[in-house]
Amino acid sequence: MTWTQNYDPLGHPVFSTLVAALPVVVLLSSIAWLKFRIHYAALLGLIVAAAVALLIYRMPAVQVFATTGYGAAYGLFPIGWIILNLIFLYQLTVKSGLFAVLRDSLARIAPDPRIQVILIAFCFGAFFEGAAGFGTPVAVTAAILMQLGFKPLPAAGLSLIANTAPVAFGALGTPILALEGVTGIDKLKLSAMVGRQLPFFSLVVPFWVVCAMSGWRGMLGIWPAALTAGICFAVPQFVVSNYHGPWLVDIVASLCSMGGLVLLLKFWKPKALAAPLENGSPPATSSEAHPARKVRQAWAPWMVLSVLVFIWGIPAVKKQLDSLSAPSLPIPALHQQVLRAPPVVPEPSAEKPTKPEDAILKLNWLSATGTGILVSGILAGLMMGFAPAEIARVYWSTLKLVRLSLLTIAAMLALGYVTKYSGTDATLGLALSKTGALYPFFGTLLGWLGVALTGSDTASNVLFGSLQKIAAQKAGVSSVLMAAANSSGGVMGKMVDAQSIVVASTATDYYGHEDKILRFVFFHSIALAALVGLLVYLQAYVFPFSEMVVK
Repeated sequence: MTWTQNYDPLGHPVFSTLVAALPVVVLLSSIAWLKFRIHYAALLGLIVAAAVALLIYRMPAVQVFATTGYGAAYGLFPIGWIILNLIFLYQLTVKSGLFAVLRDSLARIAPDPRIQVILIAFCFGAFFEGAAGFGTPVAVTAAILMQLGFKPLPAAGLSLIANTAPVAFGALGTPILALEGVTGIDKLKLSAMVGRQLPFFSLVVPFWVVCAMSGWRGMLGIWPAALTAGICFAVPQFVVSNYHGPWLVDIVASLCSMGGLVLLLKFWKPKALAAPLENGSPPATSSEAHPARKVRQAWAPWMVLSVLVFIWGIPAVKKQLDSLSAPSLPIPALHQQVLRAPPVVPEPSAEKPTKPEDAILKLNWLSATGTGILVSGILAGLMMGFAPAEIARVYWSTLKLVRLSLLTIAAMLALGYVTKYSGTDATLGLALSKTGALYPFFGTLLGWLGVALTGSDTASNVLFGSLQKIAAQKAGVSSVLMAAANSSGGVMGKMVDAQSIVVASTATDYYGHEDKILRFVFFHSIALAALVGLLVYLQAYVFPFSEMVVK
């Protein structure tokens, strides 16, 4: 039986919006202020979301339970699958002693911690965002920063802040391709428009993340490095997104940024600070020099990971692996049983009736990014001299280590899916879209809200892309601009979504302190999202910014 969403179940937009916000308010307040353990907070938020869907939005109980199971399954696969196997690889390198060698080699390239955070969290993280996405960059970079001497909170928080500007082109352009699918706007136009918004922030983020780490004074001491990394990322990001497409933007830009920064460090070094930096940053590192052979061994597992993750992400390879994987599973009682309603979707017609929402769990276990990471871990373990039995023991200990993180991610995704299929997310979105001439600003914040709720720029684009196009046409602004703004604004929500925070806390062995991570990043997320909104507002109405809009 098909069920149609109702975005004003109480017959009053304000009251309906307040009720729709309850799951998010309960989740965030229980983490940040009540200081619940995050898996308890996630389960509480999920219970509230399910109660709102069932009692207020009148979603059939069987569909509420089906949606909960669907979201939890997606949280475990592919998201949890990625995290489990990344931590497995990390544990192997730590156990072999090679992670310490990697740490020392990075410290010799960039002994100053302010430059380390740019090189690793921003540049190196962007490469993993472009190749894999879905939490991979935060897990890798936070673990590396910890080994360089960063305390858990700065390592987690700074990795989250740095993982912003690349997100819209993550996983080989997946968010842009998804946005094309729901809006019908050509992906090359969307890529170009996002590429005329995010390069401004690619230039700003290296300065911003260092300022968050060491204050204004600390940032001024390394401004040439921040400027070099920013320019070497922003320029290729603009060029590739505008003249090639969304697929290789982050890969090219991150490699250029890493290369530019390493080249700069051959000719320039920052002056040492006379006083300690803020926020628990480590002192400049004086590290042991290791033989070149040992350094190559230390980098080998991460090079294997980079190569395999990139290969796993190539569309032709993914398609071939998909053909060998198990078939996808339509979710009973949910697949094509929920209808979105106008104005979230266009008015239906005889030629174009409203299509029910799909709910298919893709069991593409072979083509999943996490499987590529698992293969990397096994190969790296053998290269490091581990016996198969020892590799298996490390994997089992890793599974026990991250079990609560996997539970939390499952609960978070279940919550997000319940809000999506019940329509509570659309109620919140419609509230933001009814802002008149200020819509370009608040429409951008809608993208932020989408990622904060779902943990994914791709999911946010699928969720709100059509709404952005419809609302833009009603507001008299470019639908290309606002569809792109959904993705560009969304990237700033990535640092506060609960899924990313759990990934960061797991990678830094800081599980149970997610409230501190949330407080660390929340202001930065809101401030950067507001700046993106301001840029989009200028592009909508003010010359010469309006000339940047793709026609």
